[in-house]
Amino acid sequence: MDLSRFYANPNEKPLDRIVDDGGLTAIFRTIACIGDSLASGEFESTKADGSTGYHDYYEYSWGQYLARMTGAKVYNFSKGGMTAKQYLESFADKKGFWGDDKLAQAYIMALGVNDILNQNHPLGSKDSINPENWKENDLTTFAGRYAAILQRYREAMPKSRFFLVTIPRADRPERDAKAELHAALLHDIASLFEFTYVIDLNRYAPVYGEEFRSYFNLGSHLNPAGYIFSAKIIGSYIDYIIRHNPEDFKQVGFIGTPHHSNKAKW
Repeated sequence: MDLSRFYANPNEKPLDRIVDDGGLTAIFRTIACIGDSLASGEFESTKADGSTGYHDYYEYSWGQYLARMTGAKVYNFSKGGMTAKQYLESFADKKGFWGDDKLAQAYIMALGVNDILNQNHPLGSKDSINPENWKENDLTTFAGRYAAILQRYREAMPKSRFFLVTIPRADRPERDAKAELHAALLHDIASLFEFTYVIDLNRYAPVYGEEFRSYFNLGSHLNPAGYIFSAKIIGSYIDYIIRHNPEDFKQVGFIGTPHHSNKAKW
């Protein structure tokens, strides 16, 4: 048996190896996906008057494809059009997503498209965040709101792992420049908190250009194959992170329990 596929390859880049079953992502038995339409399996329809309809089909979301790949329980904490502002100020409360009955071992945060690209909310910076008290963040900025969401869940589930998803490039210069700033911010945020990692699709995913969209889009959103593709790359990226940081993940099974071991990082 070749064990090397379970180990870190120092020459390997994220997404060099695509796993069809989520790989080591399956060590998490509960995962919450915090996001917008692209985390909700949103499809576009054409209405009788020719206008576009938008519909969240959660069973087609990359989170639910990941659930079926890994056998994990995956929560869709998402909705089409979602922003960090809406999530923090009203949506999560209204849906009961802060509740103890929906705590997860891992959180995948995929917010920013609507905030930064579509609504031009102030981006903010690392300085917008008080790592010790989210209520002291600058909640007028995306950075402060986004970090506050992370911090609230980390307070409720102290050793949970967080995966912050950057926005892929799309071969659209103005859009891609904003997405690059968003990606840099997420790396800064990850540096503030333990057990927090970046799924950097902006750097390592294929460009979501015209050819990509011809295969994987239905209008401005993904089609079913596009959501499967997203599940595969997110699962593969998390597998990569786990293999390259094994000490960080040895005690995942104890998250949410009163137990831990002194033989590994906690």
